[in-house]
Amino acid sequence: MCGIVGGIAERSITDILIEGLKRLEYRGYDSAGVALVDQGHILRERRVGKVANLANAVSESKILGSLGIAHTRWATHGKPTENNAHPHISSTVAVVHNGIIENYQELKDDLEALGYIFTSQTDTEVVAHLVHEAMKSTPNLLKAVEQVVPQLKGAFALGIVHTDHPDELIAVREGSPLVIGVGIGENFISSDQLALLPVTNRFMYLEEGDIARITRTSIDVFAHGQSVERPIKELDATVSNVSKGEYKHYMLKEIYEQPEAIQQTISQALNGNALRDDFLKNAEIDFTNIQQVQILACGTSYHAGMIAKYWLEQLIDLPCQVEIASEFRYRSPVIVANTLYLCISQSGETADTLAALRDTQKRAIEKNRSISTMAICNVATSSMIRETNHHLLTLAGPEIGVASTKAFTTQLAALMLLTLKIGHVKQSISTERITEIAEALWHTPKVILDTLQKDKDIFHLSELFKEKQHCLFLGRGTEFPIALEGALKLKEISYIHAEGYAAGELKHGPLALVDNEMPIVILAPKDDMLDKLKSNMEEVQARGGELFVFADENSGIKNKDRQHVVHVPSVNQWLAPIVYSIPVQLLSYHVAVLRGTDVDQPRNLAKSVTVE
Repeated sequence: MCGIVGGIAERSITDILIEGLKRLEYRGYDSAGVALVDQGHILRERRVGKVANLANAVSESKILGSLGIAHTRWATHGKPTENNAHPHISSTVAVVHNGIIENYQELKDDLEALGYIFTSQTDTEVVAHLVHEAMKSTPNLLKAVEQVVPQLKGAFALGIVHTDHPDELIAVREGSPLVIGVGIGENFISSDQLALLPVTNRFMYLEEGDIARITRTSIDVFAHGQSVERPIKELDATVSNVSKGEYKHYMLKEIYEQPEAIQQTISQALNGNALRDDFLKNAEIDFTNIQQVQILACGTSYHAGMIAKYWLEQLIDLPCQVEIASEFRYRSPVIVANTLYLCISQSGETADTLAALRDTQKRAIEKNRSISTMAICNVATSSMIRETNHHLLTLAGPEIGVASTKAFTTQLAALMLLTLKIGHVKQSISTERITEIAEALWHTPKVILDTLQKDKDIFHLSELFKEKQHCLFLGRGTEFPIALEGALKLKEISYIHAEGYAAGELKHGPLALVDNEMPIVILAPKDDMLDKLKSNMEEVQARGGELFVFADENSGIKNKDRQHVVHVPSVNQWLAPIVYSIPVQLLSYHVAVLRGTDVDQPRNLAKSVTVE
């Protein structure tokens, strides 16, 4: 969503910070800013738009400093204005922030009661004022930050400086990435190691909950008030933003990047708990006229489309069909006027989906049928983006692992945003429902983060799969496509034969497969289908099946003989498919590692299917 750079050195770091922002600009370019501490003053420059605008301003002002922080923004709370640009200042404190402070409004109310005046609409400014207030009771900047962090709810990374502490930089990681670049007589922080490669190839990766005190010659890291050691890792000097970093595989890295990726994706559409006025503004006339949606996709993207069908029909009463692009293009489908043909693809170059799009456009012209086309895609320069009327980017960043993870969950986030937008335009969804779902979307990265904390429990489940040859995934409602996706992941990277089924279909055939050697994976969020799903679980157990259940923490489903349960944090039922993607991804990953397969490059597969 946003990019952070900071540093402390003996030399001026102005140019280093600006160069770092340029390398992070893929994370956002609504505005950019820099703050430097020099001789007891904070020198700040901020500009709307791209980093180049800030670079020109800094070049003219010639501000210098050996301690500073910088930021490139993708607007979430507050419009892209100079006042809303980071860094934010409270007298002697300057802060940059990546993430969401979910409880910022109540914190803001408390601070205003204390006399603090806010100059921005952002959630970030509360952090600056909170640190300033905490410094009234302690002269220690680290202690002040340690007092503030427990007051913040959400996912965030912070860089903090203070004029009275010209020899230290404070960094905080809670749900958003932050690395420390280790130099000689100088140290830096950044959202991504890519930003710091011009000055160092040695990195320390902060873990969730870490707070670091950084000086020119030392890095002290604390977790829950206790000093901890974080290893320094040396990277090849030529490494790029597609480096695995501290992760064993790209797939694991990309699984853990999902909170951030989803934040980036939703940030382009939401301002607080409402849709941004400029979100898909150019598509509003077309959205007004459409009477149905036809989704075209392949593989994992097809599963995303299946979930979107539930959302479009149940939330905004808009008919939707979903088809595999390779089938759609060859059956001469009827072109229906006033239809939105929606293509979903990570690369935007998937051959069958692109061909289906082109064939549909050609036949619509031949039949003189008025249609609209749209792409949901992760690559802004792709053919699909160029060849559709409208597009919505999934801001997942590069995905190297063949098995899609963050590309899938960001597609789901984008599809929900699209559903809300169409419903808003057609006045088929209430403002209250939009607010409810928007609030839940902002909270989803934190729920995913908490779900990732179940990794060890999921690993223990995976050990029971190592020697299995078959597996069955079951879900109901929006979890049925996640069952399909879980089965696909297991097939892709572990080479275990797996099938995904709607749980209500058990008695129509799949139950015949159940025996003592067949693991059954159950997806059990707390929704209207839970009781029926529990009945399906009993049917499986009565026939000797062994259950592996990912269940809502309030579902009442517990561990028992041949029933292994990993509890998933509660989530808004509409967004459960996004969260329940995480455990099936981790399960597949760990099983593949245990079986010794090539996780990132599984046999016979490629990342982007650009041939038929």
